Amino acid sequence: VEAAHGDPVLEFGLRRAQGIDGGLTASRAAFIGGCSATSNVLAGKLFGIPVKGTHAHSWVMSFDSELEAFEAYAAAMPNNCVFLVDTYDTLEGVRNAVRVGHALRRRGHELLGVRLDSGDLAYLSIEARKILDAAGFPDAQVFASNDLDERTIEALRRQGAKIAVWGVGTRLSTAYDQPALGGVYKLSAVRRADGTWEDRIKLSENPAKRSIPGLLQVRRYSRDGGYVGDVIYDERNPPGETVRYVHPTDALRRNAFGAGTESEELLVPVFRAGALVYDVPTVAEAQARLREQLARFHPGVRRFDNPHEYPAGIEEGLNERRNRMILALREAA
Repeated sequence: VEAAHGDPVLEFGLRRAQGIDGGLTASRAAFIGGCSATSNVLAGKLFGIPVKGTHAHSWVMSFDSELEAFEAYAAAMPNNCVFLVDTYDTLEGVRNAVRVGHALRRRGHELLGVRLDSGDLAYLSIEARKILDAAGFPDAQVFASNDLDERTIEALRRQGAKIAVWGVGTRLSTAYDQPALGGVYKLSAVRRADGTWEDRIKLSENPAKRSIPGLLQVRRYSRDGGYVGDVIYDERNPPGETVRYVHPTDALRRNAFGAGTESEELLVPVFRAGALVYDVPTVAEAQARLREQLARFHPGVRRFDNPHEYPAGIEEGLNERRNRMILALREAA
């Protein structure tokens, strides 16, 4: 979505998604992440996500000719005609789409576009755009798919591709580039029978794997409408007007947010004692919140290559308590 710079991105990953509900969760997550619609009809029904798609190659191959296939599709769905044109010869497929488009127009309908799914997408989209424009269909859009990801989309845009809508499937719905989440779950505190809390910590020779003790919360700071950093702190000892924080793995890297810096708490309870205490947003509301929040991060943090490190750290007092626990455990070992 970031790479498309405002062009619609459609989630096309159902057939490649993994697991029993992988397609549904991927469709939901992709829409919240900014996709405009999904080809997953069940996700549309369950979550209220707009559903969009085109016919398959098998549709074209089930007829004696591509033109006949397009005509049959136009008869069945005259208001949703985006023709998949690369089954045999892509540019000839565009010309067949134009022929059917004229027939549609005579019946009071319009050709919505053509989809490219193979070959040199930059060259073919430019040539398809020329054919559509010359035939009197300037509003018909060129859709593209075929193992797209953010880098391919960026590259095609740099090459001047005339693609208006991007269909992304495998490399979105399967977490293709990062199949495992590099996160950990560790106990940070234990509640005693009297209701008090006792901190817990996990040690490691690898500093990045040492856990943080306490009843943890994350506070995000902002300035002039943009996010400037996050601080992890213990709810029992919240930061004051000025908060000092330490880099999680480099104790010599320290910084501070001064008095008056705007902030918000990131962690909110969803369940308490088995009861839902959270007003669950719709996927459309979640998508709107994500867009608003992403826009508040500096572009340097959001770039794909060599992004700027977003400031995040541990509140100074919590970090000192963590260090004391580490020393005490090592001395006792």
